[in-house]
Amino acid sequence: MEQIPSSPQERLRRYAREDVETLYRELRVTPGGLSREQIPRMREKYGENRIGYRTEEGPGARLRRAFITPFSVILLVLAAVSFVTDVWLDSNFSRNGTTVALILLMLVAGGAVRLLQERRAGSAADRLIGERAITVSVRRGGQVLRIPAEELVVGDVVLLSTGDRVPADLRLTGVHGLFVSQSLLTGESTVLEKTVSPLPPGGSAALSACSNLAFTGSSVLSGSGEGVVLAVGPHTVYGSYLRELQETRRSFDQGANSIAWVLIRFMTTLVPVVFVISALTRGDWGTSFLFALSVAVGLTPEMLPVVINACLARGSAAMGRKQTIVKNINAMQSFGSMDVLCVDKTGTLTGDEIHLEYYLDILGEESSTVLDCAYLNSLCHGEPSNHLDRAILACSGMPGREAHFQALGQRVRKWDELPFDYTRKCASVLLSDGEGEPFLITKGAVEQVYARCRRVFHRGETVEIDPSDTGGVHAVVDEMLEDGMKVLAVAGRRLPGKQKLCPEDERGLTLLGYLVFFDAPKRSAAQALGRLRELHVRVKVLTGDHRSVAGSVCRRLGIPAEQILTGEALMALTEDARITAVEQTDVFAELTPGQKSELIRLLRENGHTVGFLGDGMNDLAAMTSADVGISVDTAAPAAKEAADVILLKKDLNVLEQGILEGRRAFANMSKYIHITASSNFGNIFSIVLASAFLPFLPMTSIQLLLLNLLYDLLCMTLPWDRVDGEDCGRPSIWSGHTLGRFMRFFGPVSSLFDLLTFAFLYWVLCPSLLGGGYAALSGAMQEQYAMLFHTGWFLESMWTQVLILHMLRTRHIPFVQSRASGVVWLVTSGGLLALTAVVYTPAAAWLGLTPLPGVYFLFLAGMVLCYMLLVTLAKRYYLRRYHTLW
Repeated sequence: MEQIPSSPQERLRRYAREDVETLYRELRVTPGGLSREQIPRMREKYGENRIGYRTEEGPGARLRRAFITPFSVILLVLAAVSFVTDVWLDSNFSRNGTTVALILLMLVAGGAVRLLQERRAGSAADRLIGERAITVSVRRGGQVLRIPAEELVVGDVVLLSTGDRVPADLRLTGVHGLFVSQSLLTGESTVLEKTVSPLPPGGSAALSACSNLAFTGSSVLSGSGEGVVLAVGPHTVYGSYLRELQETRRSFDQGANSIAWVLIRFMTTLVPVVFVISALTRGDWGTSFLFALSVAVGLTPEMLPVVINACLARGSAAMGRKQTIVKNINAMQSFGSMDVLCVDKTGTLTGDEIHLEYYLDILGEESSTVLDCAYLNSLCHGEPSNHLDRAILACSGMPGREAHFQALGQRVRKWDELPFDYTRKCASVLLSDGEGEPFLITKGAVEQVYARCRRVFHRGETVEIDPSDTGGVHAVVDEMLEDGMKVLAVAGRRLPGKQKLCPEDERGLTLLGYLVFFDAPKRSAAQALGRLRELHVRVKVLTGDHRSVAGSVCRRLGIPAEQILTGEALMALTEDARITAVEQTDVFAELTPGQKSELIRLLRENGHTVGFLGDGMNDLAAMTSADVGISVDTAAPAAKEAADVILLKKDLNVLEQGILEGRRAFANMSKYIHITASSNFGNIFSIVLASAFLPFLPMTSIQLLLLNLLYDLLCMTLPWDRVDGEDCGRPSIWSGHTLGRFMRFFGPVSSLFDLLTFAFLYWVLCPSLLGGGYAALSGAMQEQYAMLFHTGWFLESMWTQVLILHMLRTRHIPFVQSRASGVVWLVTSGGLLALTAVVYTPAAAWLGLTPLPGVYFLFLAGMVLCYMLLVTLAKRYYLRRYHTLW
């Protein structure tokens, strides 16, 4: 006996070519099914019938996404550094371990915010994705049993009936009028008739085209059958899609990695410089090294994970209120930067509902006879109706004609039928009207039906024709085909005395006319496409439909369709030509799933951020190749699992709202990262310069901690800040290049005013209040001198940091042309007043602060005004040079 193929794909291909007896013999099963002893052995050898939809959404995956990010890794390293310098070695720049606790607290808080939002969204997604547990009928030990589908094993004999979903990959061994839909796998709504006949040896057809195989997830639309299980669980064709999904998941960390590396480069550059300067001026190399490490800690925004995750979570929650579930909140970044959206035509641009537009005679004039014959054909054939039949039968509701069609259906008797198949490409029914002779009505593809005709009927006359002369047909049909319509032909003939049909009866027909169908564009699609263009998102149509149909729909919606590239033409191009073609073409037709994925790969390699909207198993490859995969609530379970975003309504208007929310979240994240990083850089730069010349530290550890805590609390309001309209008008890229440039430009501006404040405090205010310079004072007076200095710089730093938040949150003039949200206003103004007043309270002594005279506040007011003026001028120059703020 020949060895049984071990690979599931090999088993499927092999037994599709073998007869049923060979299948039973080699798998050692009988028509009565497996014995009780065989079941555990088969399960152990071939696996269980479980397909894990949760490829990425388990608790472990969500925890990893929440707590293991480039930012959290940096902060964990800095927490360890801070522990060594501040707790273990207790350096001169100590913060008494509070920094360690603060960083860890921020890490936990940031991860918790993200985890809670993703869990909330994940629960909603699970309700959409989750399938109810199904049971199946199997024959085991000669008995028919009803068992959970998960208990199936290779070799089981499964019984199928109308309404069932195929629970595993089967080799069919018996059928009776079995028709199935494989749309879960192929995305096509075509109904397929299944057989038991072996395929010809040596054939190379795709598995999905094998007529004697039934695949997991297929729906039984009519008839019954039985088959032997050849593959289960992840080894099925359906399961192999999910394995591909696990292997090709996208990473959303490219922007985060870019930002993280900028911070790392600043640290690796600044730490050695600080170390050398401090060591040369102080002469203490050990303390200087610890001081340099502490500077690296101070450079990093401790609230980075919290603010970023809060921005993403708030945007995700806002999208949830707009019929959108964001499963992975990292997808908000891609929504903000997406500049190309790839969509399928059916259901997205069109209503996914075919309408019968015209019923015409052979010369293109409206004909009720053609409609009546088509109606009877669709009404009386036994195979399950498809979308074209449903469109024809819907005519029974035409105003004023309900009674006509009802009587028409009651008047005829059906004798026999020849169902549709892909060889004949037509369907026929044999009917009789009362006592009259039986007559045949055939409906199908124009060319195939016309080839079976010998006559044409027009206005009561029948005329002989040559079926090889198709000029008259093309004259009527071609214009409608070019306009994207689907056309069927209707023909008939009398068959006296016949009660059974055979294919030879479909000869010598009389052509009656044509049915013209149209998948109309959605009314909302044109408006939504216009809005996406205003948002500078280019829509590209990737469809498997015929190019003429795709072109017609796209032209009606204003999508450039002068150049349409088919999948076959695409693959004939060289790699360089494809890179060019994908930029110049907006409509791609007759594509396979792999070709959709290839187009998205090319777009991403060209520097685009790409989203893909899909709903079927055939869209998985494209969804996982895109930067953000988008699906709908009616999609296949695996498509919803693959998606990062699930729309509760398949409408581009919903996507437009998602893009806007993504850009708002993106803008507020960018504000925080750029403003905080540049402010921290300016402060550290000031501390480094001051510590090289001052006989004391410019600020104590508790004061630095308090200042950082205040600023961090203020920044927590940024997720609720307003975003200017132009900041949402275009896609933005989260790039470390712009962060580094921003830090180098605005950081020194802040340092300039810090140094001016140092000079005023050290050489003017403190000596005038205490009666001399620092070196000439006693020990107690020197402590008072340092307290005055610390208080002055504490207040100046606090005011400039808060103001820079308002100055750089917008490209416009703050407070006048663009105002922050009420939450930001309330928190920032309240924080400024509270911490300015604290120097006059008993808590000031504990913080190492002291009251300052009124002259200082005059100086501070002048400094603040000059600071705002200089930042405004600098911002204007920056925008003129770089055309963007963040």
